[in-house]
Amino acid sequence: MRLPSMSQPFLLAPIAECPPGPPGAQVRLAVLGARGVGKSAMVVRFLTKRFIGDYEPNTGNLYSRLVRLDGDAVAVQIQDTPGCIQVQEDCVQVLDSLSRCVKWAEGFLLVYSITDYSSYQSVRPLYQHIRQVHPDARTPVIIVGNKADLLHARQVQAKEGLQLANELGSLFLEISTSDDSQGVLDVFQYLCKEVSKLQHAGSTDRRRSSIIPRPKSPNMQDLKRRFKQALSSKVK
Repeated sequence: MRLPSMSQPFLLAPIAECPPGPPGAQVRLAVLGARGVGKSAMVVRFLTKRFIGDYEPNTGNLYSRLVRLDGDAVAVQIQDTPGCIQVQEDCVQVLDSLSRCVKWAEGFLLVYSITDYSSYQSVRPLYQHIRQVHPDARTPVIIVGNKADLLHARQVQAKEGLQLANELGSLFLEISTSDDSQGVLDVFQYLCKEVSKLQHAGSTDRRRSSIIPRPKSPNMQDLKRRFKQALSSKVK
């Protein structure tokens, strides 16, 4: 199972610097998947609550918004990637071109359409590439089966998506971007929260490692006792 090189090169949109803010208040996400699975529609649905069915093929748009998570304002940046993933020939060029985005992001949505089996087959190599760049298994990755409203055209069963997610150690959800805005909101909010948890854990680990334990002060009474014992043994 391999991914093809692109017929035309693509460039991801420049990754903007995160706006200044307190630690843990900014989250970087990437949405990856094959062409036509609804990545752009998902991102726009999350940010605007509107559904737009048709999109021109994008070159990798970056969205930056302030959203509220559990009452706190969080700066969320979402990289929408071009729909260039197919399962055919050499995947090296495609994955290399995505590497910059993968290195930049802290959490990932891997999206396929339940009406397109080849898009489902693209998930595993994308996941493997993410783990090569982020070997820490705590980096959150969610597998999303989109277009769950098109049951009459289903090519990927829900149990297949769940089985793949279990094999890869990821969370799996089926959603309909067109019919269920709450489902889309839940997916992104969950991913944001998981990234925030990881950021908090990382900052705590860094603080702990930067603290050098202070040596304990010697117990003078104990030293005097040992000294007397040493002297008495020598006298004997």
